[in-house]
Amino acid sequence: MAAEKIQTYEDFVKVHGVLLAASGLPQPLHRPLFEKLSAETFDSGGFFQVDPAEDGRQRRLILTSETMAAESDVFLVDHAWTFRFSDARKQLDEVPGLAERMASLMCVDIDLNSDAEDLDNSGGGLDENSSKLNILEIVEGEIRKEKEKGEASVKWLELEELDMDDSMMLSLDLPSKFPNLLALSLFGNKLENMETLVPEIIKFKHLKALWLNNNPILQNSDDRMADTICQGCPGLEIYNSHFTSNFGEWALGFCGGIYCKENPDFPHQTDYPLRSVTFLDLSNRCIHNLINKAFSPAEMPSLSRLNLRGNPLEQNSVVELLELLKGFAFLNALEVDIPGPLGESAIEILESLPNLSLLNGFNASKILESGKHVIDSMLQPRLPEWTSEEPLVDRVINAMWLYLMTYRLADEEKIDETSVWYVMDELGSALRHSDEPNFRASPFLYMPDGKLASAVSFSVLWPTQNVQKDDECTRDFLLGIGEEKQRSARLTAWFHTPQNYFVEQYEKYKQKLRSTTFVSPPMKPSKTSSLLRNDGSALRVYTDIPQVEELLTRPEFSITTDPKDADIVWTGMQVDADMKAAAGLTDQQYINQFPFEACLVMKHHLAETVQKAHGSPAWFQPTYNLETQLTHLIGDYNVRKRDGLDNLWILKPWNMARTIDTTITSNLSGIIRLMETGPKICQKYIEHPALFKGKKFDIRYVVLVRCMDPLEIFVCDVFWVRLANNQYSLDKHSFSEYETHFTVMNYRGRLNHMNTPEFVREFEQEHQVKWLDIHLRVKRMIRSVFESAAVVHPEMQSSKSRAMYGVDVMLDCQFQPKLLEVTYCPDCTRACKYDMEAIFGGGEIVKCCDFYNYVFGCLFLNETTHTSPL
Repeated sequence: MAAEKIQTYEDFVKVHGVLLAASGLPQPLHRPLFEKLSAETFDSGGFFQVDPAEDGRQRRLILTSETMAAESDVFLVDHAWTFRFSDARKQLDEVPGLAERMASLMCVDIDLNSDAEDLDNSGGGLDENSSKLNILEIVEGEIRKEKEKGEASVKWLELEELDMDDSMMLSLDLPSKFPNLLALSLFGNKLENMETLVPEIIKFKHLKALWLNNNPILQNSDDRMADTICQGCPGLEIYNSHFTSNFGEWALGFCGGIYCKENPDFPHQTDYPLRSVTFLDLSNRCIHNLINKAFSPAEMPSLSRLNLRGNPLEQNSVVELLELLKGFAFLNALEVDIPGPLGESAIEILESLPNLSLLNGFNASKILESGKHVIDSMLQPRLPEWTSEEPLVDRVINAMWLYLMTYRLADEEKIDETSVWYVMDELGSALRHSDEPNFRASPFLYMPDGKLASAVSFSVLWPTQNVQKDDECTRDFLLGIGEEKQRSARLTAWFHTPQNYFVEQYEKYKQKLRSTTFVSPPMKPSKTSSLLRNDGSALRVYTDIPQVEELLTRPEFSITTDPKDADIVWTGMQVDADMKAAAGLTDQQYINQFPFEACLVMKHHLAETVQKAHGSPAWFQPTYNLETQLTHLIGDYNVRKRDGLDNLWILKPWNMARTIDTTITSNLSGIIRLMETGPKICQKYIEHPALFKGKKFDIRYVVLVRCMDPLEIFVCDVFWVRLANNQYSLDKHSFSEYETHFTVMNYRGRLNHMNTPEFVREFEQEHQVKWLDIHLRVKRMIRSVFESAAVVHPEMQSSKSRAMYGVDVMLDCQFQPKLLEVTYCPDCTRACKYDMEAIFGGGEIVKCCDFYNYVFGCLFLNETTHTSPL
């Protein structure tokens, strides 16, 4: 049946039964779905409409029919874009109209040529003289308007997006023309020199507000510029949209709608100028301390609505803030981060401020009735950000994480290890989140010919609650994910969750890492001994690894095909109790695995092992298990963003090789959404690695372990250098280029190995360093890694274990080693024979055919030829 065309409903159910169950679609809607799929019926337009929201920066879905009962109908939603993540940029660049459609769907398609009418016929902009003339006209016009109004001087000046550079700014001599200026906006110009700008700004002695947003100078300067300006303009209360520590009545009046260009001050009445303020929006003003004589019930007796979202407020205690807010007798509507500076939950805040009617836009009585922490629905949406110069493709790549959904494909012949991402069409993408949704959407693969090859992907949409006309239709973006799976933290992908909470949790975690003290275990005499028999008979080796069977040629060892007959079992399989029972193995046989070695060879366990032993050593990048440490990662990300540090991260699956499902990104929403394709660690990317001829590289060291207690390990003298094929780049467009940022070319890209002596010689010449110094640092690091495992997991010790591991190392630009990962024995030498010859052939000390001879000699005969003890 599975190979025949679907013709009846019974056929449909037989072929799609598993998919129907996985979708969650109620059984009564299975037949309507079949009928709509068969007829390709897309009838949702008769029931819904898409409306703008968030000032046009989002869309929402509204029901237009009079009513729709729960589970009463099902609708087909087309997929507007389906892709593998690594192909996203290429498709947007090459598929006609795709970038334009996605930009429109994601509301990032503003007209880039809105000023086209101002350009000359040649297509160029105004020349320097014309720009200067234009700015002069604006300045003179402002002076003229103030005189016509009978004002003595201009107090509010806006010179925004005029292409003004430093020389133009100086030539205007603004401090002389406007000595009483209170507010100056230079938003969106080309100012870039701190030494030029700051001396001019501090001449404005009465300045209350200064906006330099969207000028190059903010990228070229540090906190010194802000400090200098605030010292030179002691009355400054607003700097680049943020409140200064000196904020007071004027800044509050600006946010309360009292002060503006038409009314820059309060000349006629100085007593209680804020008395008429009823609504005060202080969101995202970077306020650290709200206790201020201007922000008081006495100054603002009429205040009824207040927005405090997005402010650190770390200099105030919860008790102080609540006592302050209790004094505003008419305050009935409040918006604040939850958890945040006023408490951990909505319930807690409402119990402390009983006069509130609305909290974050929700009815206070309903929140109290719910008896739970209401967080999800009270968050402000995370809207994409872009600049006017940014091309559509870049905008879409940045915004797509707010819209993507994912699934994986598999058939009998192949399990596809790369996830498929998709964007629903304009109607489906207008479904916004709710923690109490009234609809559900699920991906569905329709196979009209009964085979996966004929599959067409849709999403199916159906109501889960009764819905009335004009209701917004919503879905749960994290369906089935509760707090045990970090629901609140994961909502950060779509919403502005409270930064303070995450930063606080990260700081506690960082302090814990800092307090970790590692004590190296005392050196003990080795317990291992050679297995060589006195009678000279060979040790019998059972192996399922072809290279071992082919290349182990020493007379001290012989290959046996019966595992029960072996002295040594060298296998690529996991040896556990079940495997031993099935193969007839005994506890007297030696195996090439240590118990609990997952603490090293699985990436999340490796991070935990290192951090428990060493905290945060310099040789290990900050690493987070996203399944348990997402909160700490978000805090670290926010701290780095706050401090102006780079925020490029690499996501790696717990236990996959060949860089499968490995991604480099600086997008926080992307980091969180990528959790959906499987468990991962998120590790700080080494942005500035040591390069070889301009290309990225890493090194695989083969480490041999005879004993864990006492620790007895050796490193092979020959290492494996793995080179990227492209020149290294930090251009954001390169992050999806495999051959630029990854070095494992056995499976993808052009293989480009070098033998050890050649690499060392050329690297030393290029960088004027001594490789021996680097090698000693690497050896110390490798020993520290295995010491970590020995101390944290003493249960690894087994007298019947010997093992070989691959340790992958990268050097930073200071030639300091960084640990990437530790791999299982079979993985670390799974390269084909050609690769082995590339590493060990061509005049190397160790020949390809001798590799396993040296390995087995070290591990089982206690030889040290061509290995170095650590």
